[in-house]
Amino acid sequence: MDVKTRGASKLPLPGGGPRAFVVTHRLVLSIAVPMTLAYLTTPLLGLTDTAVVGQFGDPALLGGLAAGAIVFDLVFASFNFLRSGTTGLVAQAYGRGDARAEQAWFWRAYAVSLVSGGSLLAAAPLIAFLGAWFIDGGPAVTEALRTYVLIRLLSAPVALANYAILGYVLGRGEGLRGLFLQIVLNGCNIALSVWFGLGLGWGIEGVAWGTVCGEAVAFLVGTTMVVRRFSRLPGPRRSELLDATALREMFAVNRDIMIRSFVLLSAFALFARQGAQLGTLTLAVNAVLLNFFLVAGYFLDGFATAAEQLAGRAVGARQRQAFVDAVRLSSLWGFVMAGLAAAAMLGGGNALVAVMTTAQEVRAGAAIFLPWAAFTAASGVLAFQMDGVYIGATWSRDMRNMMLLSFALFVLALIVLPQWWGNHGLWAALHIFLIARGLSLTAVLPGRIRRTFATP
Repeated sequence: MDVKTRGASKLPLPGGGPRAFVVTHRLVLSIAVPMTLAYLTTPLLGLTDTAVVGQFGDPALLGGLAAGAIVFDLVFASFNFLRSGTTGLVAQAYGRGDARAEQAWFWRAYAVSLVSGGSLLAAAPLIAFLGAWFIDGGPAVTEALRTYVLIRLLSAPVALANYAILGYVLGRGEGLRGLFLQIVLNGCNIALSVWFGLGLGWGIEGVAWGTVCGEAVAFLVGTTMVVRRFSRLPGPRRSELLDATALREMFAVNRDIMIRSFVLLSAFALFARQGAQLGTLTLAVNAVLLNFFLVAGYFLDGFATAAEQLAGRAVGARQRQAFVDAVRLSSLWGFVMAGLAAAAMLGGGNALVAVMTTAQEVRAGAAIFLPWAAFTAASGVLAFQMDGVYIGATWSRDMRNMMLLSFALFVLALIVLPQWWGNHGLWAALHIFLIARGLSLTAVLPGRIRRTFATP
């Protein structure tokens, strides 16, 4: 849907109205570089968790960790709208110069995050049961999966609130603040996971508890930061927070992003399940290599985040040229980063696999399929960039529809290709999915620009 001034038009504009700006390489990099560094702390966490559990030399534990993380991510990424939806709505309010609307969008998302997190916590046993049934990785994998998921879900309310906090910060284009929050979150997480998992010998339980504690620390720091800022500004009234038009707008955007996120994670869950059907060793190999895709993704996410903020800001300020420049420059840098990431993974991937696991059979299998993982950066870069543009502009319906189309193509490829080429076919299906997402969103873009920036 198009978001122009609905839901915020009743609020005063203490900042003096729309803010004219010019998108330059420097502006893109001022957001993208800090956030690239910030996002890279997340796959470092995944690599650390894998390395901790991998030291026990048990492929079943490694597979259970990977499967548990996928189940957890499938649930939590369905609520990623609390970050991305908030970024787009806050960015548009920022572009309009409407400081009270920025606060209102944050508090709405914050309230939804706490309620949603409490619901996930109550449903934890059911989620663990369904995850184990879906992955169907054997008794040892299932036990490790259940242990990991039940502990990690204890962090649900604060973890989702952290999404809303980061979304607000990024909506204002404050890349350095976003970097700080991610360092607090993942730095604590990594340190505690190593200490609990290896230092205290808790294994996979220690990795899960490290994550819970890291989320709690980041929640306290982030909430304090935001509340202190708002205490110095005039805030929205309760009637503004509960404005029906704004709430409908938020839930419509968030609904579409939630569907898109759920389908995206479903694709990776299907990828993991198909790997499990090819054997525990293949599940473990793909689990290790998927960390490479996550590393590439977080390299690209910094520039996608720049696209989110700048595209949303341009829509709020009604500046077509700024929007076009935001798409062009952020995508240019995204392709540069994708090439560098692919080259780095091809050159150093085997050494990194050796760090992550001591299991020789996993190392040997990962070496065979490493090129598939390395080139996900190149096949996925356009999808990342277009997601950023569509999130910032809150064109959520188009993003949802193109995701559903791409997922249908992925399922078709998943049915056919692994039967012919085994795990090679499984990775080929993943590349088809990534390419289809990018091309379909790019095809819709020109018409969307014309309609959004048409003269009233």
